Amino acid sequence: MNWYLIKAYIKYRIKAKYRPLNSPFVSDLFDKVFWETYPYYGFATIDNLRNNLLKSKLKIKVTDLGAGSKKFKSNQRSVRHLVKYNASPKKQGELLFRLVSYLKPQNIIELGTSLGLGTLYLAMPNPKAQVFTIEGCPEIAKVAEQNFKSVQAKNITQQIGSFKVELPKLINKLNKADLVYFDGHHDYQATMAYFELCLPKASKSAVFIFDDIHWSKGMTKAWNQITANSAVSVSFDFFDFGIAILNSDTEKLYGVVKWM
Repeated sequence: MNWYLIKAYIKYRIKAKYRPLNSPFVSDLFDKVFWETYPYYGFATIDNLRNNLLKSKLKIKVTDLGAGSKKFKSNQRSVRHLVKYNASPKKQGELLFRLVSYLKPQNIIELGTSLGLGTLYLAMPNPKAQVFTIEGCPEIAKVAEQNFKSVQAKNITQQIGSFKVELPKLINKLNKADLVYFDGHHDYQATMAYFELCLPKASKSAVFIFDDIHWSKGMTKAWNQITANSAVSVSFDFFDFGIAILNSDTEKLYGVVKWM
């Protein structure tokens, strides 16, 4: 049992509010993104794919280049268990979809493709956006690529390899990063290193999303340092993940959001 996670959640629930910050910019985000319930066209497509994967009997050999798994001890894992424990949750994914639809980022980076469900939430709102996703495990990457083809998502470019090797290559060839989703290698040093690597390419009002910000003491430490960074203008703690908006004209704001 992860006692740190339990204690962190109790602290979160004490601090969390439904609408913690008062500004026009933040109010728009809450009304049009966070609490919006409109069923976008892509939701059903991704739901169908998720349901099909949950029925899959395929087992694959997993190469884990990150901080490891607290659920699995073996490197042989079934696709359906990867969906259940590793894929972007439906509720979180739909928020990402609405965020992309609202902000319209052009260059999107994802660290940790997994089976590609999170990638599709980032790619489907705007076919003109370019989504660059990095996955460390070749076998998982193969399944993700099949999933992209099955829904005809053509604006996704997948790179296979470690973030440490592949992310610098990607950053160097992009003129800007409008949205970065950090969804892999959940430890302090790696998270800070990838954040600092992406920071110089962050466009005005770029959005950096960090998964599992309270997964460990190290991840909470990284999240606290990131939100304190002078480049971060507005940040939201949803417990399971955090959203940081950079280089914005908005005064520095921080909110702990009660995740409905």
